[in-house]
Amino acid sequence: MSTNWRELFPTKLTFVIFLLYMSLFIGQGIFVTASQDSNNSYGYNTVTVVLLTEVFKLIVSTCLYCRENNLRSLVRDVHKDRNVLGLYMVPAFLYCLYNNLAFVNLATFDPTTYYLLLQLRVVVTGVLFQIIFKKYLSQRQWISLILLTLGCMLKQIDFGSFYSDANDDSESAAIQHPLNQTAVDNHPAGHGKNMSGFDFSLSAVFILAQTICSCMAGVYNEYLLKDKGADVNIFVQNVFMYLDSIVCNAAILLLRGELLDAFSPHNLSSIMRFSVLIIIVNNAAIGIVTSFFLKYMNSILKTFASALELLFTAVLCYFLFSIPIYMNTALAIAVVSYAIYLYTQSPVVNLGKVRPLSNLSEATSKSLDKRKLLDEEAGGSDLDMDVV
Repeated sequence: MSTNWRELFPTKLTFVIFLLYMSLFIGQGIFVTASQDSNNSYGYNTVTVVLLTEVFKLIVSTCLYCRENNLRSLVRDVHKDRNVLGLYMVPAFLYCLYNNLAFVNLATFDPTTYYLLLQLRVVVTGVLFQIIFKKYLSQRQWISLILLTLGCMLKQIDFGSFYSDANDDSESAAIQHPLNQTAVDNHPAGHGKNMSGFDFSLSAVFILAQTICSCMAGVYNEYLLKDKGADVNIFVQNVFMYLDSIVCNAAILLLRGELLDAFSPHNLSSIMRFSVLIIIVNNAAIGIVTSFFLKYMNSILKTFASALELLFTAVLCYFLFSIPIYMNTALAIAVVSYAIYLYTQSPVVNLGKVRPLSNLSEATSKSLDKRKLLDEEAGGSDLDMDVV
């Protein structure tokens, strides 16, 4: 049973996009955790950071578009496809909630636990993928999705109920025995955080809400990129997304009564620190790379890229923040890794109306957008999904 690498990554550039996506998301959890105070709170307005990230994304996307076009052309394209601009308000609102909840949840969970719990989105993504694209996953694909979910559930197992406390290597034992927490207490990032998963509190509601937002936004965004907006330049689509996201985040600040105060000299000075600016730059890169990921690959592979981050996140957090890797964490990562391997044997290929991207210039060329990214006679609005 060999891995179908050509099905997973049609071109070398798609593989580079995959690696970039994974690396940037690993950085997100680590950078946000590193920016927290000793009590796991933030010394800056997180909604303002999300808003400034969207502004930065908008500037970068505009500059990338203007490499081969001009601002007048951008305004013309935005006006011409204004109906697509309206459609992007849905994923923009969902991503707005997702990005803001990320700060809330990373203040409650350590990065490894946070990413493990987010993997619950995989099965939901599989269901939404079938509903929106009217295609069905194979039995092997569903097995891999279920295994991945079970791997996340392993994080919840209390090994103390099976072994004596002296031999227990789970988080619960560490919580019961303060001496085992020395490594965690040595660094603020690990102190006082939930490292065992759901505890049926408000934090569980927030992580579930973020999971649902991630699923719905990812699949719907892929639908817009590959169907409704398949003939729209990808950087113009990014402009649509970020314009709508700016509106959504500004609305949150307005509802909280912080719209004007968020940009006061005091609040801006708390953001103008390297530990916070690196979050803005990293998250901006995530947004742009994600659009390429969804246009030229698919949201199912995106969720598995997120799962693959677990191993690297756990190792980096151990060295950077002295957050221990317990037995249930290691087993959960092992099962998730096997689910990823199983998925590679039968990947979902969903290019829709889009042709594989071989170089970046194809995404910015208007003529190639029409000639290479569209199927002239490929079944109307039906999207092609080849299941191995």
